[in-house]
Formats: sequence, structure tokens, C-alpha cells
Amino acid sequence: MADYKHTINLPQTDFPMKAGLAQREPAMVRAWEERRTYEKLREVARGRPRFVLHDGPPYANGAIHIGHAVNKILKDIVVKSRSLDGFDSPYIPGWDCHGLPIELQVEKGHGRPGQKLDAQAFRAACRAYAQEQIELQRADFKRLGVLGDWDRPYLTMSPRYEAQQLRAFGRIIRNGHLYKGVKPVYWCLDCRSALAEAEVEYEEKISPAIDVAFRVTDRAELAARIALPAATLGAVPVDVVIWTTTPWTLPANQAVALRAEFRYVLVRARRDGEPRALIVAAELLEACRARWDLAEVSVLAQFEGRALEGLKLAHPFQDRQVPVVLGEHVTLDAGTGAVHTAPGHGQEDFAVGQRYGLAVTNPVGPDGTFLPDTPLVAGLKVDAANAVIIEALRKAGRLLHHEPYSHSYPHCWRHKTPVIFRATPQWFISMERAGLRANTLRDIRAVEWTPAWGEQRISGMIESRPDWCISRQRTWGVPIPLFVHRQTGERHPRTDELIEAAAARVEQGGIDAWFALAPGELLGADAQHYEKVTDVMDVWADSGMSFECVGTERPEVAAPVDLYLEGSDQHRGWFHSALLMSEALYERAPYRGVLTHGFTVDEKGRKMSKSLGNVVAPQKVMNSLGADVLRLWVAATDYANEMSVSDEILKRMADSYRRMRNTLRFLLGNLHGFDPKRHALPAGQLLALDRWMLLRTHALQAEVLEAYRRYSFHLIYQKVHNFCSVELGGLYLDVIKDRMYTTPAAGSARRSAQTVMFHIAECMVRWLAPILSFTTEEVWRYLPGERRESVFHETWHAPPQPPADAIDWAALLKLRAGVTRELEGLRDTGAIGAPLDARVEVHCVPEERPRFAALGDELRFLLITSEAQVHEAASAPAGGVAAFGAGEAGVWITVRPSSDPKCVRCWHRRPDVGSDARHPQLCARCVSNVEGPGEQRRFV
Repeated sequence: MADYKHTINLPQTDFPMKAGLAQREPAMVRAWEERRTYEKLREVARGRPRFVLHDGPPYANGAIHIGHAVNKILKDIVVKSRSLDGFDSPYIPGWDCHGLPIELQVEKGHGRPGQKLDAQAFRAACRAYAQEQIELQRADFKRLGVLGDWDRPYLTMSPRYEAQQLRAFGRIIRNGHLYKGVKPVYWCLDCRSALAEAEVEYEEKISPAIDVAFRVTDRAELAARIALPAATLGAVPVDVVIWTTTPWTLPANQAVALRAEFRYVLVRARRDGEPRALIVAAELLEACRARWDLAEVSVLAQFEGRALEGLKLAHPFQDRQVPVVLGEHVTLDAGTGAVHTAPGHGQEDFAVGQRYGLAVTNPVGPDGTFLPDTPLVAGLKVDAANAVIIEALRKAGRLLHHEPYSHSYPHCWRHKTPVIFRATPQWFISMERAGLRANTLRDIRAVEWTPAWGEQRISGMIESRPDWCISRQRTWGVPIPLFVHRQTGERHPRTDELIEAAAARVEQGGIDAWFALAPGELLGADAQHYEKVTDVMDVWADSGMSFECVGTERPEVAAPVDLYLEGSDQHRGWFHSALLMSEALYERAPYRGVLTHGFTVDEKGRKMSKSLGNVVAPQKVMNSLGADVLRLWVAATDYANEMSVSDEILKRMADSYRRMRNTLRFLLGNLHGFDPKRHALPAGQLLALDRWMLLRTHALQAEVLEAYRRYSFHLIYQKVHNFCSVELGGLYLDVIKDRMYTTPAAGSARRSAQTVMFHIAECMVRWLAPILSFTTEEVWRYLPGERRESVFHETWHAPPQPPADAIDWAALLKLRAGVTRELEGLRDTGAIGAPLDARVEVHCVPEERPRFAALGDELRFLLITSEAQVHEAASAPAGGVAAFGAGEAGVWITVRPSSDPKCVRCWHRRPDVGSDARHPQLCARCVSNVEGPGEQRRFV
């Protein structure tokens, strides 16, 4: 028996079947560095249109987690895809380096500034710690396959960055946005500093809810205001009742607020047998009656809240009077419809107080302790003061009710502890004085928000936000470089000049140059009248100015940039602070587009938590499955929503990865011996099936490119994975195996398929490069033909455009599906072992025959059967079944085992096997392919 193995063109490639990503990827990272892949890309892309994604700096504190990985991979996919799209798309990574989290880490070893280290040494320790964290995070980000200027990142603690931040701050002052004021701000008792809104998160808290009676001091005036005969009240005192969950703020009370248009009632009732006269909102009367256990309730009068404006009430435990005021913040959601108002402890209270000229008192120190001169609660912490105040109210007969109350309350996002509102002298950026709010809302509409709901979300935040408290009472931060008059508090008249002088010093010596500066060095004789501000800027100002500080030093990424990309929490964080900073500087947005992604959760939708044991560490994934599997999961997941991840999900993703890798390996194996310059056929000379496949590749490329441009990466995964599984693996590559393996190696039939496989591989390696960066770079080395050093130095492949065919491929593929169904039935019964053991007859009405006879004898190659014939028939033949199911008549198929002998080389069963005496085991086709000119194909 002759051996014909040497005549079969089996695939050959050194591209490994086993990915071994965890072992190969680190070497590839080193190779990118050694070859200067990113730097060469900048040279290749020089002169192209620019697309800039500006990196939102992660905080330099702790190892990266899965959220960091998602964010950096998404950014890398954007940047690489834009580069392939013909743009010059530089990526400069950055780190946020100042702020409290780093101070807290340093305090663990050295205590607070002044305990073991002086302020300068403490800042040096903070700088060293931040640099350590940067090195750790940088190694992991590079290991993820992220290409960027890792040797020249931007750091908010670099002296040049800090100096530019001071200069930008000076411009904001010149533009009229900065002022100093005493306002209530979020205050963390652990931080001992003001907090920005972005540093606050809401958690459930149980507070003491109390109903407190503020007594009307002039009942006759009340009666006149509400048109009630004075005698009706008798001798019973009248109280306006407020409801609050912060009893500790009552020492700072300056008023009681009502809503002007709300209806209120004065009721007479008995409580504990004693007569009472109480004023509450009419809509809340029933709830109050039940809560206070009132009996014999009768309504004496109804009136609108505006009737009591200016009425004087007695403070419930201090010897002073407070007025009734009107405020839009009063609601009927809970309580009594009357709101205790302390301008020193609440933003809405402060706003109302400004309208009425109320005093802004804050008897609470920075550590949460009441000041020594505070009546009743001097020296107590605010939480301890609650109980003392409640007891004093009880003894005075002013407490109507007291109960624990669970509600959403602001907490410090670092310490996870409740914050307080506390009025302190702070520096603010005004939302109104120079039109900052109006300009920002105007320019939000010009930004492209992805998803689109981001526009409404950030607009709502800008519309309602208070002035930005930009000062912090901390050590490790960029200073507010001002000198203020000791008596008047006014800024020095040479502030512009002094800020530039300070910036010049900081540029040389970092922020220590400011803190070490003696005022006399810059002010001369004026130093005796001015003091140096010791506050630092809110850390959100540091990152918020990154577009300015980085763009000034690196003009290739100057604002406005094309894209900011971060998690959805950054509408109140970096997107927000950068927007306000840019508007304050230039009256424009810093970005043209903003893309947000959801947070990671486990397969059950739960947040990642060590206590739940569901944390997926990116380092573990990279060291087991590989970074490319993690990157594929990021791309495959719809980031617009929460992103589910678990070990099981990643294992399934590894299976999908193998499908795509194996497809690429099959293409490479079958391109062995193919030189595109010498062997590729013109599009017009390709076989019909190859032309159709090339058209499908064109169509898919258009869809993939559009998805990249719309940031719809999960669609790319779906489309390319489906292409590999269905159109290639399930159809084209399966069909052309016969042609690839059995026709002459240099024959036109085989070269036609190789030409198309070459173009598919060239397209696919680029489609997947932004996602499977390691794998595609590996594939790139095995592709035939001359090429640049890296796939990332390329742009999208442009395959030739073949002419259209008259062949109805959709109908033929539908027929193929029907035949496959019947073949599976025969295999299940054991009638055949493989499809090539069968023969097919297609019967169809006359008008359908041209569609199915178009391939002639080559139809059998499409169906992967040994024989396929098309006949005309008016009705179903004996044993025939509907080709397309019961819903469509006119085409029937008969599939039977073939009785012809089997060719040992191509495995087809043909009647001409043995027709050549020299090759008694071969079919005539194989004889021609082995010794003759080779078979000629037109279609398949």
C-alpha cells in the first residue's frame, strides 16, 4: 500500500499551540522596553492627526486592584486602536501623589507631624512613600501590556508640576474666582481637615432624632399674624416644634425655618395630661400626633408659613431669642415642617442665614470638641454632647420625642467615619462671582458623553453644588501661595508677582521651598503686616489641573484633549474638578469626550470584599491565566454597567481566548511557504468562495472599526469570536481544508485560499492587537512577508476589494445547514462515520434550480460530502426532506451513505477510485494532484 502522506500539504508553524501566557508575557514586556516599542511608535506616528487620551492619575497608595486593571486596559485599548486608526495617540501615564491617604500611611510609622518628625521630614517621608508605591504600580501596569511613556510619567509631586499648579492658581485668582469666607464645610474629625464633596460618601447611620419645642415669645403677635382672637389661646404657651437628627448643633441655632407656601396648623392638645399648643405642618399633623402621643387634638387655626416670618422664639436651653425665617430647603418628607437652622453647621442653613443676616457661629473645634465658652457642653465631643443636650431639653419640658433613627449620612471616604458640617475660615472658588457655574453648564453640552447619561449626571451636580472649598489644613500638599494682611485679611497687592516668585522657588526646590520661605524674603518690610497662608490645596485641585500642568510641559498632549476615561464615580471627582479648573482658567472644558465604566462585582453582583472572599487580584490572574485573558474579559464585558468577574468567568474567557488563538494558529500553519509578494493572487482571480470570504472580511472590518471608534469593545469581542467560531471554524476553514491539503502546493486553487487567509490574518491580528496585545505581537513575528517590527506600528490592513458574484451564497449556506442536520442524523444511527461517507441529492422546483446548481460539481466541496447533485422536481421525491424546514417549500434533500470506494488520500468516496492502475487507491482527482497538472477549481 503506497504512502501518500508526503503529498499532503499539512499545516506547518512554529507558533505554539499552548499559549503559556504567564511565562511568555513578562519576556515580551522586557522586549518592548529593550526595543523601545513605544518610542518608535511615536516616531512612526509623527505627523499624523493627534488623538489624546489624558490619563486620570491613580492614587499612589497600595497595590493595584481589579478596578485599576479595568481602567488601564480600557485606556490602552482606546490608545492602541486610535493609533491603528491612523492617529498619533501618545499615552503619558500619571500619578496623584499628595493628600491625606499618604499622610496616614506615614503617620503609622512616624506619628503626626511634630511628634517624631518635623514637617519637612514628614513631607520627605511622604514623598519617599509615594515613590515606592509608584514603582510597584508601574510594574503591574506594564505587566498588563499597557504601552506608554513609562519612563517619563507625570507626577503631581514633581517640582515642575507643583510650580505650574501655583501659576495656574494665580490665573484663577486673576480671573476673579477665589475668595476667603467663613462657611460650613464637610469636616472630618479624623482628618482634622475640610473635605471636598468628592471625598464624601453616604452610608447608613443611626442618629438620635428629637422633636424640640421652640416657644413663641409674644403670643399676642402670633394671634394677630394668624387672625386668631387672643382669648382663644388662653394661658397655654405656644411652641413651634422642630425635628432634628443632630442635637449637638442646637447650641449654634440661630433660627427656625418654615416653607412660605406650606400650610401650617396651630393645634391645642393634651400630652401627659398637660395642655399644649403646638405649631406643625398640616400635612404632618397626624404623624406628629401619633409620635407625641397627643390626646384631645383640635385645630385652632390654619395659615401659610409666610405668616410667621420674623416671629421671635425662645431658644430651648439658652437665654436668647431666634427668629422664624423662610427657606426653600424645608420639606414634608419627615419631621414637622419646621427646621432648626444653624448657619455654622449646614450649607442650606448658611444660605438661608445669609439672606436674613444671621450670625454664623461654630462652637466646635477641629477635633470635634466644643469650645470652652460653650454653655452646657463645653469640652465635650459632639457625640457625647447629644445625650447632655437631650437630657437638658427633657428637664426643661422642651423635648416632645426622642428615638434612634437610621438614615443616609455623609462619611469620610478615607476613614469611613461620619463627618460634621463646621463653619471655618476657608478659601473658596466661587461658582457665581465670575460666571463659573453658567460657563460650565454651557460647555458640558458640547462634550460627547459615553454613556450619554453622563451629561445629565454632571450637569445636575454642577447646578446644585456649593462653592468649592479649596483649602485644607494638612502637611503633604501643594501650598496656597498667598500672603494676607494680619488685620484685614486682604491679599497682598502684589499677589500676582509673589505667586510667580513662589512658583520659581517651588520649581527648583519643590513645595518645601514655600514652607521654608520666610515672608521677609519676598515681602521685605511688608512682612510685619502680612502672614503667610499655611493651608494646602484640596488634592482634587492637583489632579484637576493635570491637563494644564502636563500640557504646559508636554505640548503634544495639551488641552483640550480628546478623551477622559474613568469610573462612573468620577462625575463628582476628576471629571468634575478638571472641568471646573479648566473653566476657571480658560472658560472651556478640558476634554472633548468623556467615557465612564462601571465597577467590578462578582458573578452574584456583590462588591469585591476580602470578608466575602470574592476578590479577584489582577496579579494572580496575570500569573496564572495571563494578562491577555484579563484584557479579553475587560473587552468582552459591557463596561457601561457593573462588570462581573470571578475565577469561573475568567476560566470561560480563557476558553474563548483559545478559540481565537487556535484560529490564528490554523491560519499561520496554512500560510507555510506562502510569500505574499510572489504568491498572492489578484482579487479577480480568486475562487468564488474565497472572494465571498474576502467580502465578509471587508464587512466585518468595517463593523470592527466602527465599534472601536464608538468604544463598543464588547461588540468587537462578540463579532470576532463569532467570526472565528462560525464563519471561519464552522465554515470557511473547514471547507477549504480539502483544497489546502490535497491540491498542488503551488496550484492556483491553494494559492487562492492562502491569499485570502493571509488577508484575514493581517486584518485579524490588527483587530485583536488593542485587546490581545501579547498574543498578536507574538503572531506578528510568524506572519509571512515584510513588516514593521511591531503590530502597534501599523495601521489597519487594507485587503483588496473583490468583484461581486452572482452566486447566492446565503441560499447555498442555508442548504448546507440543512444537509449538515441530515448528516448528523445518519452519524447518530451509525449509517455513516463522517460526512464524506455520504452523497447528497438536491431536488428543487425549476425556478430554484439555478441558485443551487451554480457551483456545479463543486457543490460537494461546500457540503463536504463525496457527491452532490441538483435535480429539478415538482414535488418532494421519495425519502426527501425539506431543505429549509417546514416553513419553506420547493427545495428537498436526500442524504444517503455512499457505496463508492474511498480514496486513501482525500477520503472522498468516488466511482473513479482505482481508475489509474499506477495508483489503485486514489481517485482521479488525486492522481492529477499527485502526478498531473492538478485539479482546476472555479468556485469552492
